[in-house]
Amino acid sequence: MDLSSEKIKRTLLKYKFHDVAVEELQKIHRMYPGMKPSTGTYTFSDSTQKDLIKLIGNIPVQYEGRSYNFPVLLWLLDSFPFTPPICLLRPTANMVIREGKHVNAQGRIYLPGLHNWDHPKSSIVGLLTEMTAKFAEDPPLSTKTTGDDKDPHELLAFVSNLQINDGNVHDFNFAVDDRYKKKRLNVCFSLLTFVLGGNKNPNQLNKVSVVGGGDLGMATVMSILSKCKVDKLVFIDVAESSTKGGSTDLEIFSLPKVEVSRDFSASADSRVVVVTANAWSSEQSYVSVVQTNVDMYRGFIPNLARLSPKAVMIIASQPVDLMSQVAWRQSGLPPTHVIGAGCNLDSERLSHVLDINLNTHKPAWVIGELSDNKVPVMSNTQLSSSVNPDIATGSASAKPLLDRAFEMIKNRGQRSWSVGLSIADITNSVLLDKNKMHSVSTLAQGWCGIGSEVFLSLPCIMGANGSTRLAGVSVGPEEDAKLRDSVSSLSNHMSQLRI
Repeated sequence: MDLSSEKIKRTLLKYKFHDVAVEELQKIHRMYPGMKPSTGTYTFSDSTQKDLIKLIGNIPVQYEGRSYNFPVLLWLLDSFPFTPPICLLRPTANMVIREGKHVNAQGRIYLPGLHNWDHPKSSIVGLLTEMTAKFAEDPPLSTKTTGDDKDPHELLAFVSNLQINDGNVHDFNFAVDDRYKKKRLNVCFSLLTFVLGGNKNPNQLNKVSVVGGGDLGMATVMSILSKCKVDKLVFIDVAESSTKGGSTDLEIFSLPKVEVSRDFSASADSRVVVVTANAWSSEQSYVSVVQTNVDMYRGFIPNLARLSPKAVMIIASQPVDLMSQVAWRQSGLPPTHVIGAGCNLDSERLSHVLDINLNTHKPAWVIGELSDNKVPVMSNTQLSSSVNPDIATGSASAKPLLDRAFEMIKNRGQRSWSVGLSIADITNSVLLDKNKMHSVSTLAQGWCGIGSEVFLSLPCIMGANGSTRLAGVSVGPEEDAKLRDSVSSLSNHMSQLRI
């Protein structure tokens, strides 16, 4: 690997582990000579910038008996190789990204190897090998359509004749072997569906799985059955959970559309997976108690994600912000597909009080950590407005009203049936692709200058493809201090957990 250019030399000198980094780069060159190094300026989510080494190249992927070259870009942080790279797809003008288990809509790549990075066991060579294998299972790129009026049958034929070489898409004719025809056409139909209108499958069952028994699990099941149009609901009682129970009663009374199981494979192909399980222990320290939940999650979260790779995972285990982040890390799913119930219940209550009791017809949310540090915010637009809301803690005239409404909901508690109704409302937004705004626990990194990897409740649009964060919120000094305190506290706790 040519590291002789002055720019590369100067940039590498700033790396904390210069000699080890150079050695790793040479190993990459031996195994993947097509990955070329260069320099660039990377902009982090908190708007800070840093000059880094980047690797650009194509990785070979075997799919359906043919070879494709997928263009990728790897940013090597200045603590490389002891921290994982930032990996992105690099689609050409003829390509579109297919959001899935390992790639988000922006092309950011998420793999187990990145989440579990541990040098020297982990390496770029191993990561590229894993990337090749995962992309062979679920290719993250497809071709763009050239017009909306294209005949679907023509598009199907076109998609089935695609080949990607050297970062370009080519069209060619070939004779389809009968042994592969049915399987290839199924794959092409999936690609065609994406090109014509996203990854929605009209024949997909509205299947929901609830993992974890007890009062909250049962309340969630009943609420979803009442609120949502589901074709099938799977209820899985977790043996390790302290909140188990209820599955026997569901079996006895045999509710329509409900399947009771103790086998996680029953959850396969769910559109929504709700986790309510908690494994409280007799440990004295807060971190030790949470670690018990983390250990329980490790036993089934990766499996749930593998069985339903396109599902939206809703976390209701406590503490919800920490456990949502744990579930995201363990699942390998995109952050848009793992959210916590968080402050959604408080937000709905707040909006109701403002609307009914105080005659203020503007949407409001409670954001931040589900703790005493949560903060009420309100939109400056009416409920019926179609524009993106301008969100703030309230103007000089509106803030007293907002604070009064917040006080009115403070002592209402988080009872199981209330949380169950809140979860059902989020689930309904996903199943019906309602694009409704909820305050859910989501990855907050990069929002309002937050640089740490933490989950907080933030206003998000929830639909079939998961969550989309709204723009930042204008907060006052007091509210900002609460949010920053939560970020610090959550980061500290996460650093003590064994994920």
